[in-house]
Amino acid sequence: MVTCGRCGAKAFIPGDLPSFATIPCTKCGHPLMLPVLLHNFEVRSAVASGGMATVFRAYDLKLKRDVALKMMKREMTSDPDVVQAFYREAQASAALNHTNIIHIYGFDEWENQPFMVMEMADRGSVDSRIEAEGHLPELAVLDVATKIGSALATALKHDMIHRDIKPGNILYNSDGEPKLADFGLARAASTEHTVEEYVWGTPQYLAPEKMQRQPETFLSDMYSLGATLYHAVTGQVAFPAANDNDAAAAHVSVPLTPPNQVLAEITQMTSDAIVRSMAKNPVERFADYDEFILNFELARTYLLRDQAQAGEHGHGGHHRKGWFGKK
Repeated sequence: MVTCGRCGAKAFIPGDLPSFATIPCTKCGHPLMLPVLLHNFEVRSAVASGGMATVFRAYDLKLKRDVALKMMKREMTSDPDVVQAFYREAQASAALNHTNIIHIYGFDEWENQPFMVMEMADRGSVDSRIEAEGHLPELAVLDVATKIGSALATALKHDMIHRDIKPGNILYNSDGEPKLADFGLARAASTEHTVEEYVWGTPQYLAPEKMQRQPETFLSDMYSLGATLYHAVTGQVAFPAANDNDAAAAHVSVPLTPPNQVLAEITQMTSDAIVRSMAKNPVERFADYDEFILNFELARTYLLRDQAQAGEHGHGGHHRKGWFGKK
């Protein structure tokens, strides 16, 4: 008998089920599996699966703690480039020590399948919250802005840009802290003058300079974070489109509709900060992450004040003039 990691139901599964094979939970459909012992880790259930790897919930029998175990899919292990990219992702994440970046505890392999052991953050993502709630409360979005902005600033200090900021790569842990994950596309910021053959990233959150085959810098990450915040606070992507190609092209050619014109309750300062971070010309964005964080913190301060005043007087100020400081 095993416990479903999603709904908590107890379920009987066949004792002869192969290692890592799953059957759906009869109550919620979540994949169930028999526990598997990998070195000192008891792998208990699948959490999520992507094209290259599967993430499992596991328990470290030595250190007595829950961990996430990200294992490369067996069919991918024959490609040395993919294996090397997986190893680079682990190295990139492990080089960074920030409370809002997923911590990497170790890297190993089992039956020629590489796996990394990571901090557990299994309380959904910004993406899953958008799907469940329609859009996130403005305060929650401002929390993501300042904390993930700080995480990206730390990465930049280590000469690293993430290159795939999106709602699905910002996870929540059991304390409700947002955590930046998946450094699989990360590269050195000092190679910013290199233009690659392919455009990497997710079309709905791509900085326009990437589509225009211009050099990619930390400002490209800032734009993608802005597009993520836009989606989170409004409930819709910045440039709704029929397909990925149209979505990517819209970042270059279509004027951005300010968030508070999509959802009137969004304060002017939050709307202005998101618009600034998504300026089509990189030099018109915030000069650095310090300025980015300052403006979102300021928006949070005024939002809290307005909410307090609304509680006292039954009204609040939603249209305060934005302030961005000077470059």
